[in-house]
Amino acid sequence: MHHTSLIAILVAGFGLAFIFGAIAQRLRLSPLVGYLVAGIFAGPFTPGFVGDQTLAPQLAEIGVILLMFGVGLHFSLRDLLDVKSIAVPGAITQIVFVSLLGWGLARWFGWSDGAGLVFGLALSVASTVVVLRALEERRLLESGRGRIAVGWLIVEDLVMVLVLVLLPAMVGMLKGDGGGHVDVLGTLFKTLLKVGAFIAVMLLVGRRVVPWILERVAGTGSRELFTLSVLAIALGVAFGSAELFGVSFALGAFFAGLLLNESEFSHQAANETLPLRDAFAVLFFVSVGMLFNPSILLDRPLQVLATFAVIVVGNGIAAWTVARLLGKNAATSLLLAIALSQIGEFSFILAGLGVQLDVLPKVGQDLILAGALMSITFNPVIMAWVDSRNAAEERRTREKLDREVHVPSGIHDHVLLVGYGRVGRELARVLHEHHVPLVVIDGESHLIERARADGLPAIRGNAVNANVLREAAPERAHMALLAIPNALEAGEIIASLRKVNPTLSIVARGHSDTEVKHLLDHGADAAVMAERELAHSFAEMVMATPPYRGGRHLPPATT
Repeated sequence: MHHTSLIAILVAGFGLAFIFGAIAQRLRLSPLVGYLVAGIFAGPFTPGFVGDQTLAPQLAEIGVILLMFGVGLHFSLRDLLDVKSIAVPGAITQIVFVSLLGWGLARWFGWSDGAGLVFGLALSVASTVVVLRALEERRLLESGRGRIAVGWLIVEDLVMVLVLVLLPAMVGMLKGDGGGHVDVLGTLFKTLLKVGAFIAVMLLVGRRVVPWILERVAGTGSRELFTLSVLAIALGVAFGSAELFGVSFALGAFFAGLLLNESEFSHQAANETLPLRDAFAVLFFVSVGMLFNPSILLDRPLQVLATFAVIVVGNGIAAWTVARLLGKNAATSLLLAIALSQIGEFSFILAGLGVQLDVLPKVGQDLILAGALMSITFNPVIMAWVDSRNAAEERRTREKLDREVHVPSGIHDHVLLVGYGRVGRELARVLHEHHVPLVVIDGESHLIERARADGLPAIRGNAVNANVLREAAPERAHMALLAIPNALEAGEIIASLRKVNPTLSIVARGHSDTEVKHLLDHGADAAVMAERELAHSFAEMVMATPPYRGGRHLPPATT
């Protein structure tokens, strides 16, 4: 094995991850597939560069800490309580069902009950990264279905955090050499006592100290110090929890994020640490890939396929069945079934801990990694099928809604408003007050309902679709205003509008000079950059103050 320095590991890890991540993205796969493949190429089971097998796990440990810190930082008790009636029983039922399937499969492989339990649990928890990215791409994160999926993930994550805490205490019982029940219960009691003491200290002391520190650091106005303080808290709490209370790095990091989540600076903390979290998360997935022996695909193909089937079919059936039994419609149930039928980061952490504690055989970790790679690769394919199915359902729903609320047939010289979010609603309010005729287009049902409640004709659907645009009568419109934040999507809409009505005046919004150029290149007559307009407003107010205004006065205040 070649000896490699820290810098070589970082360069090779980031370089290979970038190359294979870009290839995966190009193939419309999750970048996680690329990161894992990068690790396989850097591992000892493939020719060429071989990463340091002692150094890489330490970098991965930092990745675990920052991943769990991010989970805590984005944990929302409110989101969970909103969907607790389905997320809690659904996630727990899924975990129990798939864990039993995994245990049965492990027993068929000839493994012990303890190995089967760890194996089954690792197959039962979906990748938060994969699910959130899929929801974001489809603009479903804030929808009802999206909130259920996020709540479901939160419950799964909490269960896995508990498993990671209790597994070391139960290792003797799982291996069959841990003594009697009294010894096992005594070990569990000591572990829970340590965890309880840690949680008590964090809630009683950390809950006050951590936000106080952040507030003081933020008051200095130094972005570097603020970022450093957040990282110091995350890593410090994780390390301190392990040293002082004997709990895992993962639990310490999770609680560090949970405490920061309660601070008014949590959003800033998330933004400042996101690049570093992403970077070390990449190294985590690369290091996991380094542990994978690809020869298992040839040596044990039936076991690999069986593992893959449990992940995809087992999780899918469990999620769909529970959602339907709890009264959710077919679209929501199907989305949950597909989104949750893959595994990721918690499965890797649990498998690594199982091997480290000598509960799970090394081949079990290889099967979990193979199943993860295959399920994450296969997931976009079935998600694309769901998208096509949902598109057909949307067409039927839109036709039904359009039969209920028609755009006036004789409307002309109206303004076509694409997007009824915060910007679109405010824009519509001002124009409506001035009696400007409007037609609204938006893809979200609740926004369309709100527009119609405000007395505006509204069409539900993506304005990129020519059929949706046609219903808004753009050929008779005077102007089109694109209030959506996605410049790439806006560019496609502008191009479609230009084909229908070349004389239409089109104004869109952008967030950078590059986006503004993109919009203008696609045919927009003008593009508004919010940051630039805000700067102009501030400058106008400065120039209207006594030293500079001359005969001018401050503009009237707006409400």
